[in-house]
Amino acid sequence: MVKLTPELINQSMQYINPCRERELDLRGYKIPQIENLGATLDQFDTIDLSDNDLRKLDNLPHLPRLKCLLLNNNRILRISEGLEEVVPNLTSIILTGNNLQELSDLEPLTGFTKLETICLLINPVSTKPNYREYMAFKFPQLRLLDFRKIKQKDRQAAQEFFRTKQGKDMLKEVSRKSKLSAAAALAADANSGKGRGPDGGRLANPEDMQRIREAIKRASSLAEVERLSQILQSGQLPEKFQHEQEAESASGQNGSTHNGSGAVAMEY
Repeated sequence: MVKLTPELINQSMQYINPCRERELDLRGYKIPQIENLGATLDQFDTIDLSDNDLRKLDNLPHLPRLKCLLLNNNRILRISEGLEEVVPNLTSIILTGNNLQELSDLEPLTGFTKLETICLLINPVSTKPNYREYMAFKFPQLRLLDFRKIKQKDRQAAQEFFRTKQGKDMLKEVSRKSKLSAAAALAADANSGKGRGPDGGRLANPEDMQRIREAIKRASSLAEVERLSQILQSGQLPEKFQHEQEAESASGQNGSTHNGSGAVAMEY
């Protein structure tokens, strides 16, 4: 197994693919988890993480440029919630040859409003009863499922099925399982410290990223700019940075701890 480091990212193949999109090739390293993708500086339309050893689709930094994720032949069995907030423009996700089991496992993908292509071939979930009807119903913007077009008649059939008692019961059961899975995942992440960096930091959300950019503009030294840039690239907030942000927020309320320029000095 190989750890996904900024060095590996910078050394990996980068090219313009046949769709004329900028692609990063991270295929075949047997990477066990996603991390450090902030080092891409959001320069890619497509990231290929196929043929690795991923078990969860999570830990993505804010990558608004990213449109396509290729995740073939991993061991993914869980998709984290809230990914639509960090990769809001994702239009295609290819998950062929993974281990997604239940329709409820796909619920986190429903937050993506621009997702047009999904492939779940060679996943146990793709053999579930009423799988295509469920996908057509839950993803109204979806155009291709498992490389087959979803036609208007497919959507109409799905709408009709989920008006029936059987369809409504199915949606309730999927929702119940989804809530249970989400609760179990939160508990597991809390116990394992998932979502935190090696120094106790946490993953940066879009608001955090914007605050870091603003802090870079206010920085008074080159060393400070470099530190903040490294945080921005890693996509993880060191614990000390979080404390500085809390201090800045508090000073904004009482007006007593700002420096002469109206910014809080950051020392860490």
